[in-house]
Amino acid sequence: MKKNDTYLTKYADLCRKEDAINQELFDKHGVLRGLRDKNGNGVVAGLTNISRIESFQMVNGEKKPCEGKLWYRGYNVIDLIRGIQGNHFGFEEVAYLLLFGNLPTETELEEFTEHLASKRTLPRNFTRDVIMKAPSSDIMNSLTRSVLTLASYDKNCNDNSIENVLNQCMSLISTFPMLAVYGYHAYNHYTNDDSMYIHRPQKKLSTAENLLMMLRPDKQYTKLEAQVLDIALILHMEHGGGNNSTFTTRVVTSSGSDTYSVIAAALSSLKGPKHGGANIKVVEMMRDISKHVSNWEDETEVREYLRKILNKEAFDGKGLIYGMGHAVYSLSDPRAQVFKGFVEKLATEKHREKDFALYSMIERIAPEVISEKSKIYKGVSANVDFYSGFVYSMLEIPLELYTPIFAIARIVGWSAHRLEELINMDKIIRPAYKSVMEVREMENRENQNS
Repeated sequence: MKKNDTYLTKYADLCRKEDAINQELFDKHGVLRGLRDKNGNGVVAGLTNISRIESFQMVNGEKKPCEGKLWYRGYNVIDLIRGIQGNHFGFEEVAYLLLFGNLPTETELEEFTEHLASKRTLPRNFTRDVIMKAPSSDIMNSLTRSVLTLASYDKNCNDNSIENVLNQCMSLISTFPMLAVYGYHAYNHYTNDDSMYIHRPQKKLSTAENLLMMLRPDKQYTKLEAQVLDIALILHMEHGGGNNSTFTTRVVTSSGSDTYSVIAAALSSLKGPKHGGANIKVVEMMRDISKHVSNWEDETEVREYLRKILNKEAFDGKGLIYGMGHAVYSLSDPRAQVFKGFVEKLATEKHREKDFALYSMIERIAPEVISEKSKIYKGVSANVDFYSGFVYSMLEIPLELYTPIFAIARIVGWSAHRLEELINMDKIIRPAYKSVMEVREMENRENQNS
């Protein structure tokens, strides 16, 4: 063992010893782990008019789990998707709604779309000097680095006026697909020795269309592919102020920091496997299941393998069925419900019906398997991550871009929350931590050394 390794092991063990807090103290002092109780109810930290989540109803003074609902600016997200289905791409329209509070008129949507299109550009040589320099398989880190570097090109970086922040946010919304896709191509070329493709976005294409066009060597995609990706982006665009990355956005905004630093912090939060990285784990888990289950149509065999996963005897040994359950929703995640129909259409086009049938079976039986092992306080159902990873695989999107695509959508919600925080709040967010440290007397070092 190297000397440095020995040193680190010694002091890492010291950290584990000195930083460990008796778990009973959390209950003794009424401290909620993760700011949520055992029923998943979170500490109310603020007010928002941007979105709303419903996972329970009050019946005779008691909370009862209900089918999940999600609203954007007062509109049910399912109704919003039905309104755009088959007519046009909806990312830009819903982005307008979240940013400005109302659905746009035809003229307003045209102006907004043109404005976003005009901002789909990066500073001269930025792709060469920043994105292609020191590429990484962790595209979220590359994306974060690019965002922070863009700050040095903005002479009004620290201007937190609403007009300037709105301009900065719209620029980031427009360029996120470029930053993510170009970051992947750089990594794929320099690390995987593959060909390099840098396609410039086209002003007349939607965000979803541009994303697929820039990603693919031949620039080709079907209408259904773009429509399903468009819906995925809308469903990931916003999810209340209580999710980790959006709360991070509001916390850092409250300190008075600039837009680029705020969004970089949100990206750092989103990349965690407990947040935006969950869909990757679903895909990896499904690959493992398909490899070890001989008959995908045998419900008994599938059920038994799910039990092995829960018992930490299979897959990654964590004892989790990924894509099942949510911190807020109980009986159902409305995003997964509305998404499933489009996923089935894409599976048919891609001749992946057998895969879709396996996903559907696991969605149905996993809650039963989970309830066999542990008591469920608020219900377990498939969340949006359960199907989004499957969609991205059918769209031939590389695994490295799964979480960045989440960010391409969620930058809209972050922007709306940053603006709302700036307009309404004038205090820095400072949650309280109770110290359980014991006071110690200083030892006499002279006597000790002698």
